[in-house]
Amino acid sequence: MIAHLRGLLLFKSTNQAVVECGGVGYDVAISVATYSALPREGAEAKLFIFTKVAEEQLALFGFSDRQEKSLFEKLLTITGIGPKLAITVLSGIAADRLVTAIRGGDHDTLVKIPGIGKKTAERVVLELKDKLDDMATAPVAAVQSHGPAGDDVLSALVNLGYARPQAQKAIEMALRDPGAAGSFEVLFRAAMNHIR
Repeated sequence: MIAHLRGLLLFKSTNQAVVECGGVGYDVAISVATYSALPREGAEAKLFIFTKVAEEQLALFGFSDRQEKSLFEKLLTITGIGPKLAITVLSGIAADRLVTAIRGGDHDTLVKIPGIGKKTAERVVLELKDKLDDMATAPVAAVQSHGPAGDDVLSALVNLGYARPQAQKAIEMALRDPGAAGSFEVLFRAAMNHIR
């Protein structure tokens, strides 16, 4: 099994990276958080790898840190969550916020994540709530919330392919504008004006 890759980053997008190691390019599925942590293309990259072997297919999933990989592996223990959905979940919400939501039984936050319905959210909380003791979370002040409209705008921007930190910064800048803190539509338009 491949557990770690270090090599030249040939390509990166919000859901994929290609890392060349020893003349071989490895295609790795990644989360938005890992994308944000990767260096520019052409620089050396390091990824922690989860290898999935199914029938005649080999799939690699990469993470910038061990905590995100550990959370990914914990998500895989939930019935109905496979590697593709688990990586989508980690792209839809920051790992710290996900851990906080699971520990707090916050089903409303979980169902906002693409691919997670009410029943899956309930299963995630039920099965993982007591299994996250080893997972550190950011202090509450560091976990940014922009209210319900802001969280929806953040999710929409991430789903459109923008990096989470870039989307958060755009929302913060938009909220400085008078009148932007209203509805989803108003905040979304204002945030789009600030995205670079």
